[in-house]
Amino acid sequence: MNKNQSATLSKNFLLDNKYTVLFFIKKGYNAETYRVKGKDGKLYFLKLFNVAQVHHSAFDAEGNLLEIEFLKRMKHPDIVAYKDSGEVVVENRKFFYLVLDFIAGETLAERIAREPISTWYDIKQIIIGVLNGLEYLHNLPDPVIHNEITPQNIMLDLSGETLQAKIIDFGYARKFHQSSKVYNRQGLNLHYVASECLTAGTFSPQSDLFSAGAVIYQLLFGIAPWSKDFSKFETERKRMEDIILDEREKPLVFPNVADRIVDFDNSILTIVSKALHNDIEQRFQSAKEFIRALNSEITIEKPVNSLEQTNKVTINKIKRGKGFAAIAGMQQLKEQMKTDVIDVIENPEEYRQHNLGLPNGMLLYGPPGCGKTFFAECFAEEAGYNFIKVIASDIASIYIHGTQEKIGKIFKEAREKAPTILFFDELDAMVQSRENSDNQSYSSEVNEFLSQLDNIGNSGVFVIGSTNQPNRIDKAVLRAGRLEKWFYIPPPDFEARKVMFELYLKNRPVDFGIDCERLATLTENYVSSDIKLLIDEASRKTIKDKTKRISMETLEFVIKNQKPTISLAELKKHEAIKKQMEGEIVDSERRRIGF
Repeated sequence: MNKNQSATLSKNFLLDNKYTVLFFIKKGYNAETYRVKGKDGKLYFLKLFNVAQVHHSAFDAEGNLLEIEFLKRMKHPDIVAYKDSGEVVVENRKFFYLVLDFIAGETLAERIAREPISTWYDIKQIIIGVLNGLEYLHNLPDPVIHNEITPQNIMLDLSGETLQAKIIDFGYARKFHQSSKVYNRQGLNLHYVASECLTAGTFSPQSDLFSAGAVIYQLLFGIAPWSKDFSKFETERKRMEDIILDEREKPLVFPNVADRIVDFDNSILTIVSKALHNDIEQRFQSAKEFIRALNSEITIEKPVNSLEQTNKVTINKIKRGKGFAAIAGMQQLKEQMKTDVIDVIENPEEYRQHNLGLPNGMLLYGPPGCGKTFFAECFAEEAGYNFIKVIASDIASIYIHGTQEKIGKIFKEAREKAPTILFFDELDAMVQSRENSDNQSYSSEVNEFLSQLDNIGNSGVFVIGSTNQPNRIDKAVLRAGRLEKWFYIPPPDFEARKVMFELYLKNRPVDFGIDCERLATLTENYVSSDIKLLIDEASRKTIKDKTKRISMETLEFVIKNQKPTISLAELKKHEAIKKQMEGEIVDSERRRIGF
């Protein structure tokens, strides 16, 4: 909320006969903040908590507000200082108030919004101040975990000769030994929250250090690590958490900072990688260790699965598993792939007599969640090929021409492992149209991709690209001899949904009377991933209700309460894109007539 939003206290309100309100600053998830003047004539910050609205986990067993109790006992130059606290009734509502020393400055979030910090020296000084504060918190007799280290909760004190960072806002702070059952995530900025806090509801010194690492990343690159736009999911907290956890399964990408940070050193990336490692044991084990690394007092090895992961493509040897049998529907596409690819693999001599070889590749496009990646994996199983999956971060590089080099290595590795299915997920992020781009480096990257793609089928490599937005892909990629076959993957139809329910329920304990036809009828416009989610949610509810078997009643309940993840309007947009793509195919065929 901003300053224009309604505040409980008006200007000049005299609180508890001790503090005069000067103006309202903001309304956060837990409290309202004001600037006030005390009877001593000094300025202070006031936090006002509506007791009825504060989450129960914010209180101790005696009903005291934890934030107040923590700050009463704390005294450290890098932590906002406690002045006073108490209770007050305003308009028949009970409030707790907390008075803190005034800090002449601005939050780190306000600072970088006004002007990015351009030197590593300044970034390091800010983060070391934060880490000194965390070192104090984590080593108290009863350690405290802050749980919300973000740019919004780091105050820059500009009153002295040098900038000093102070940790503020202890609304989510908890004792280390406090039960994780009372961990409250509502209102937290997920980009700065460690994964174990989301998956297990646990918090530790290492989760605070993860957040500090995320702040460094933000200051270096101008975005949060694994950044996602959650604006359309604001009311779907679980969905947002699942998205950020899925993103963290991908390698951490380091954009180019040469133009942003004048004294940048690549060794910084190793430190950031360690701080942001998904494995809590691989992170810094204390704020002191983190500080020593920043001061170059200790050498940090490149953590496994971080820096090296950005330069590595995972190759999975595919054994002949279920293959196409695991896919419900898509019959036309399966038959096309059998004719155009699998038959060529199994009968090379026959096709060679007709001067036919393996086609170069194809594009799978359509709404998200409809099974494009799953189809590619099953296709590799059906064909008995090796399978390489490439995502945008696999080819990202902070170095000039680094992306070109990575593209070349990926194709080289695919040839060496042939026969191979080389699958590019979200291809539009890798080879966007060059029509409106003046970036010479980016054009070179697309050219490298095109060069590698030409005649790749002759090397025993079949390339599959997937995208939700085919109209953003450079047209040269989709020409004949490259990704020449285009297939729209729609939401599953009635028969496909029916088979999906049968497949997903097959190896789970189910009650009598499961009507898959009715389930298919109830789930029109649900995409493939939605169907899988419905079954999983039904299983969870069955376990929770201790009913042992999934019933039809449970499935109908879950469907009623779990809407499709893609709106009807969004599906219509994808249908329009399909018509546009099909029109291009027709036009292309027309242009081939004559010479």
